[in-house]
Parts: sequence; C-alpha cells; structure tokens
Amino acid sequence: MIKLKYQLAALVLAGSFFTSCSDDVVVGNINETNYEISDGSSVGYIIDSQGKRMFTTLEFRNTGSETLTLNANKALKNNVSVTAAYDQSVLDEYNKKNNSDFKAFPEADVTLSDGGVITLTAGQQTSSVLSVTTKSDGKRSYKDTYAIPLRMKVTSGGVKLPVADQTRVVFVKDLTALPTATKYVNGEEGVKVFSCMEVNDCNPLNNLCFTLKGSGKPLVDAVILFSSNINYDAATGRVHLFHNENCMAILNNYNKYIKPLKDRGIKVILSILGNHDISGVANLSDETARDFAREVKACCDAYNLDGVMLDDEYSNYEGSDITPGFVSPSRAACARLYYEMKKIMPDRWMIAYVYSTTSSLPAVDGVQSGNFIDYALHDYGGSSDLTNNYPGMPVTHWGLYSQEFGQSRFADESELQDLVKRGSKTHMIFGMNPYLGNARSQIKSMKRMVKTFYNDELVVSDTFYPKDWN
Repeated sequence: MIKLKYQLAALVLAGSFFTSCSDDVVVGNINETNYEISDGSSVGYIIDSQGKRMFTTLEFRNTGSETLTLNANKALKNNVSVTAAYDQSVLDEYNKKNNSDFKAFPEADVTLSDGGVITLTAGQQTSSVLSVTTKSDGKRSYKDTYAIPLRMKVTSGGVKLPVADQTRVVFVKDLTALPTATKYVNGEEGVKVFSCMEVNDCNPLNNLCFTLKGSGKPLVDAVILFSSNINYDAATGRVHLFHNENCMAILNNYNKYIKPLKDRGIKVILSILGNHDISGVANLSDETARDFAREVKACCDAYNLDGVMLDDEYSNYEGSDITPGFVSPSRAACARLYYEMKKIMPDRWMIAYVYSTTSSLPAVDGVQSGNFIDYALHDYGGSSDLTNNYPGMPVTHWGLYSQEFGQSRFADESELQDLVKRGSKTHMIFGMNPYLGNARSQIKSMKRMVKTFYNDELVVSDTFYPKDWN
C-alpha cells in the first residue's frame, strides 16, 4: 500500500462491543491429516457452513440459521449418529478458558433441526445437515454478542470425536433493529466491498455517498480506518497500540464519524500498521502477542469496531540481538498474533492484507489459518489462488483485483467479471476520496462495480463530506 507517515498519539483502552458475520459460502478444503488416530478408528469432525471447526459466528435479522455437518476421515461401514444438545456448561468452560464473559443466547430462542441429531450414512463421509436456527425477541441490542453452547455426543455407530469437536460455541448477534448493507443477487449474498480509507486525507462518511438505485443500500459493506500503529515503548519494554491525530479525531468523535456508518449496516474495521521501530505484526513472542491482542480488543470494545486488519509494513525488524519479548519476524509469529486476537474476539472479523508476512499464514496450535482469518484482501490487482495461503478459507472470502483509487489503479470490467466468475464475493478499494482530481474516474470505477457485482446502477450523492477536523 501507499501510505502517509504517522505521528504518535494516545493509547486507548476501555468498553465492550462485539460483532461478526456468516455468509453463504463455498466451503474450503479440509486437511484431514489432523484427524487420524493410530488405532485405525474412524474419526469424525464437525464443521460449519464455512468449513470451520472453530469460531462459528451468526448474524441474523428476525430469524437466522447456521449449519453444522459431521465429516469422517474415511467412509464408514455403519450408520453413525451424533447428537447436539444445548449445554450451559460448555459456555462456562469457554469463558473460563479464554477469560471472556459471553452470555448465553436463550435456549428458548434456539431450535436444532431433527432434535439435534446428525446422521452419517454408511459408505459416506459427510453427514446430513444440522440447522441451528435462532429467532429474535425484538428487544436485544445489536451491540451485544451472545453464544449458543452445544455439546456433541456420539449416540450410535463407531466414530470417535476429537476433544475439539465434542463442544461447539456459536457466537450470535441479533441485528433485527439494524439495517444491513448486504446486497443480494438472485437471492444470494452479493460481493462485499471493503473501503480502506486514508483517514489522514479523507472523511470516512464519504462512504455513505454511494448507494444502489434498486435497493438503496450503500455500495460499501465495511470501512477500514487506515491506519493505527503498533509501537514499542523502550521505557516499559512493551508494545502499544497508537493512533495519530487523524485516527484519534475519528475515534474520539464516534457519534459523528463512526455511528452513522454502523447505523447503515456498514462495519468499521481497525487497521494496524508498523511505525518505523522494532515492533511489528510479525515479530511478537507468544506472550507479547497475547498481551497486544488484549490491548487491541480493548480498543475495539471502546469504539465499537467490527474487526482488525494487519498490514506488515514500515517496521524496522531486528536481525540479531533480538530484544526480549520479540522474535525474528516470521509468518508463524504473524499467524500467532491473529490467532490470539481471534481467540478473545471470536465474533470480530480478522482480515489479512495479502502482502509480506500476512500473505500466507501457517496453522497455529493445530488450527488452520482459514479458521482464524475471515477475509484476505489481495494487494492491488492481485488475483492468485489463495487456497494454500489460508487453508480452509472459502473462495468467497478472497478479495480479488483490489483497486488503489488515489493512484488511479482501477480494475477493468473483465477483471471484475473474472472475480464474480471465480466465486469470489470480496473486493477492496483503497484511498477513495471524492475531493481528488480523479474523482470522476473513481465514480466510473464504482459504476462498473455496481453493474458487474449487482446488475444495478450507482447513485452518487450531490454533496460530500470534507475533512473537518484539524
């Protein structure tokens, strides 16, 4: 990315807020080598609609549904049944282990299809679908996140469930009172547009100025505030999250700059970037990563932010004589930071900018990166297959052909069509700013996006939002 220099400002802590999302997706490939047992027994594992064994999330309005299936490492000789049951103790165990305080989604508002029974027929490796259906009571705040705790038990047949698959926590947000920015095409969710904003230059409210004629919904689904920083304090020996004066102006004026976006159903994402010292997103020791993850969560809680994007640039990593609390920069260290953030923020999006160490992430503690990375946004113009970069991530969450509006690096119609043809439902624009000299070209690009992604027309506001803070 092309970025401006950042000055340090204040450290931010406090509050509580959570959010996440589930989509109709193409399930990613599952590496079954983790499910082998030495005695030759058949092993089962539970996955959700995105192919994840962990961090299942569900957003809904009025009613919603997530699906779970039982999969086996080899075809079985006999029928197998696994029964899922609502169990408060599962959530108690989760909260204790992760030092969290999620409240249970009321059992009375949860329905498990077929009495919670999942059936895997002899000769098959994938079971029938268990639907976990929720309903709204019309009173819940959209700011709150709840959890559906399930215990999974083999009730017939010869299959073993690993410990990780004997429980499942589904994180739920009831958004009945909140509009949605999600667009639909032929009854299916359309492409999600991420707008990565240069907040040094542009008011994020400009993302409200571009809507679809047919639905009236905003073009942009998520705004990424680019960018806060990771910095090292030599006096304390700790890394900290810092925000320059532009980031602080937006965060500290939540009702003016962030709430209007969220009220339209647009998610707001915290971006974290290196800042010319020894700290970065790819060189934290395990304990330092856990500590920094807690600080990032405090910031997301304080400002009702919906996720985190890491960008591995502008850090002066040490090559030798590594300072305590750090390690040599690596993809493994970067993956660890994402994993630690996802563990304590399972209901928020973790986004990888496909560049440097964030461009390909290994498993952490046996968990494939596609389980703790929700979206991957390609570097400008990038369109390569990301199957091996984030194993388990669905194709729908690959952000292909990203555009850099500030540099007039636009995607043409054929590239946008290729994105749709390949099954991607994720796209990023960077540096959108209606006050730049190429504003007309930016609008033309957005018109192409609307036509190709949604078969609709772009409506442009008569007025825009200037940068009105010092």
